[in-house]
Amino acid sequence: MHICLRLRELKERQDQGGVAFVSKVHLVVHTATHFDAPSHFLQEAFDSGRGMESVQLAIMNGPALVVSVPHESNITADVLETLPIPPGTQRVLFKTVNSAKKLMYQTPFHSNYTALTESGAGWVVKHGIKFVGIDYLSIATYDELAPAHKSLMRVGTGIVEGLDLSHVEPGLYDVHCLPLKLQGSDGAPGRCILLD
Repeated sequence: MHICLRLRELKERQDQGGVAFVSKVHLVVHTATHFDAPSHFLQEAFDSGRGMESVQLAIMNGPALVVSVPHESNITADVLETLPIPPGTQRVLFKTVNSAKKLMYQTPFHSNYTALTESGAGWVVKHGIKFVGIDYLSIATYDELAPAHKSLMRVGTGIVEGLDLSHVEPGLYDVHCLPLKLQGSDGAPGRCILLD
């Protein structure tokens, strides 16, 4: 996993006779704040063309709980049992030590980030959470990347990665997320905002 972004290749310039300044951007769809489609990890979803357009915007928008994860642990089922996540919660955003370390603002990629383990993903599924987000480039730990993603994707849990939660206090917010509408893509960059 890596970030691939080359910004601001100017295709047109006013100072060189163009009507306007027009930039071109090259990036991997899993760059910065981004959303995962089922086709990112599920072969059957890829084969059937379930890209970003198959992810329902309704699950990405509405009440969301921001929870602070203990700094010394990945997000396992046991850790989730200790977090203040009320029954019936539909959307959870995990604020981890990744925010304190400002990993989203560092290069190169860090493989020792904090994220959901396979057991943590199973807990999310078991508790009916429909949308999860995290403050680094993957919802799943590096060592359990595929199993944790697949557990969430098989039941349609929406995933947003690369959130900046560094200045967000734990609590209940309204989240509003909009990925770029990239037909057939296994992911898409986008924006999320939290409102009190």
